[in-house]
Amino acid sequence: MDLTIHQTFLPHDDPADSLAFYRDTLGFEVRGDVEYGGLHWITVGPADQPHTSIVLYPPAATPGVTDDERRVIAEMMAKGTYAALVLATADLDGTFERLQSRNAEIVQEPTEQPYGVRDCAVRDPAGNLIRVQERRGVARPSAT
Repeated sequence: MDLTIHQTFLPHDDPADSLAFYRDTLGFEVRGDVEYGGLHWITVGPADQPHTSIVLYPPAATPGVTDDERRVIAEMMAKGTYAALVLATADLDGTFERLQSRNAEIVQEPTEQPYGVRDCAVRDPAGNLIRVQERRGVARPSAT
């Protein structure tokens, strides 16, 4: 099989805050921004990966979800237990410094994990857990 990751979905509860985090803090490009029926979908992704996107969506738009389920989703989002994304970088320390300087909600500073990766964790404005792993064996950008 020839499969690639095309899109993944993460919930958001404030389009302006989410846009600022993914565009300005993480540096992703905006690929789509759609408002329909009072709801807002934003598609972002890394500039050097044009075929991989994250769709930030309003969980209220999910068909078949009851009001009670929406309440639970909102509670889980607020605690950071509903959705997660794992990113990777060759420069974990530099990435963490940027996240910290942009006032991202820090969950964990760069740490060598017992399962063999070095990573850090932040939350996006909706509470989604974003882990950033250090790519091993990849040369770090030189400081010039």
